[in-house]
Amino acid sequence: MPSSRRFFQLWSSSSSSSSPRHEPTPTTVSTCTPGTAQGRHVFEINGYSKHKGMGHGHDKFVRSRTFSVGGHSWSIRFYPDGFIKETGHISVYLELMRKGTKVRASCDLSLINQNTGLPSLVHRTELRLFNSSDTTKYAPETNLFKKRSELEASGFIQDDRLVIECIVTVVTEVRVSETKLPRFHGKIEVPPSDIATCLGKLLEAEEGADITFSVGGETFGAHKLVLAMRSPVFKAELYGPMKEGSAQLVIIEDMQPVVFRALLHFIYTDSLPDMDNLGGDANCEMMRHLLVAADRYAVVRLKLVCQSILCENLNAKNVVTTLVLAYQHDCNLLQDVCLEYISSSNVMDAVVATQGYKNLKTTCPTALADALKKSVTLRKS
Repeated sequence: MPSSRRFFQLWSSSSSSSSPRHEPTPTTVSTCTPGTAQGRHVFEINGYSKHKGMGHGHDKFVRSRTFSVGGHSWSIRFYPDGFIKETGHISVYLELMRKGTKVRASCDLSLINQNTGLPSLVHRTELRLFNSSDTTKYAPETNLFKKRSELEASGFIQDDRLVIECIVTVVTEVRVSETKLPRFHGKIEVPPSDIATCLGKLLEAEEGADITFSVGGETFGAHKLVLAMRSPVFKAELYGPMKEGSAQLVIIEDMQPVVFRALLHFIYTDSLPDMDNLGGDANCEMMRHLLVAADRYAVVRLKLVCQSILCENLNAKNVVTTLVLAYQHDCNLLQDVCLEYISSSNVMDAVVATQGYKNLKTTCPTALADALKKSVTLRKS
């Protein structure tokens, strides 16, 4: 009689020889992705009050020019007295124009707040079928777009002007990828880069600093290599033929310590320091000083960041100061934005009344000439 071990070996051998071997099933993958096209149309309605009183009904509207999104024609209908009588609302519709057309699309209809220039969403139509042969060619499916009393008491109407924004997203052709082997489904998390944090700590601790700056009575330790890498001006001053021997102390004139500290912070971290303690006007003043410093040391990205922040915070009181700064430091994009702002019909009078505008004639006559030229051009258009 065989031993139990011998019996197990015989049984195992017999079992493995009789069982079929299962090979892995070959797998390939293809994917389909719907294409989309998106467009934005702005419909400006001048003389808003003069459109009121048209009456109610299907034909009592004004229409925008036709615009194209995703190869399809669309327009905006505006009913100043509303589509239905006695609702107290205005009605606004997006309309699919071309006959015999069906398209899957979505749309956002907003009103532009003319105090801020920002859109305020009033209606969103989720993705659905638009059919030009029936009432589904219109969106939204309600005539109660905005209560007229609320509209006229808000910042949506200025100088008797109403602005409607429509963003249309159209589903286009479906794209199917080529057949390929499946991707690995595992996931390896990669942490975000922390080099800016490390360099910021290096600046803060002044560890290994090999240069000291004296600015307005305060001293700042820094690293020549980092400064030279980020600023061609620092590179020339610290390593070029004009360097002052092995001097370890550099005196910076005509700059506030807080501005130089922010400049160093950006050079090391590529970001602005925390400025939450500064109010709106103080923050703009800081950006103006920092733009001058960025231009002085050719830190191009910082110069653009400052211009962007100044652009977002323009108002009738500071636009002239910002315009002069833009001319003095060759900020062409900021110049254009300021000139456009000054030439706007709803702020021109307020800007002209400021002392800054009156000083333009002596401080920056080129800017004054350009502002007047821009204003004339816009009024003719």
